[in-house]
Amino acid sequence: MDQKTYDAGMKMRRQVAGGEYVDKAMANMTDFNKDFQRIVTQYAWGECWGDDTLPPRERSILNLGMLAALGKMEEFQTHLRGAMTNGMTPNEIRAVLTQISVYCGIPVGVDCFRVAKPIVEAAQKK
Repeated sequence: MDQKTYDAGMKMRRQVAGGEYVDKAMANMTDFNKDFQRIVTQYAWGECWGDDTLPPRERSILNLGMLAALGKMEEFQTHLRGAMTNGMTPNEIRAVLTQISVYCGIPVGVDCFRVAKPIVEAAQKK
């Protein structure tokens, strides 16, 4: 393991997904899934998200599209919150979801809007 990349990944993971989310993932770590958690932190968050060629906001937009296309609504929800943390406005999220709907299909768009609505509304109340 590259400790420097892992540490950078953990920092980015906490920044985007939130400390509570990461703490829960780490608390649920077992011998069975600890290597997976290391891989997620080191490679997804350290290597990929840690590459400053693309800013986190743009990475969030990409992830929303990819996760929607894959139908991974639980991860979509996590990355939607991260997108808002990365500065996306509700109107920008709406535009991304509309584009997802056109390119991935209306049923995917329905799922995305359904998942996004309470998250965006809760954030607007803060």
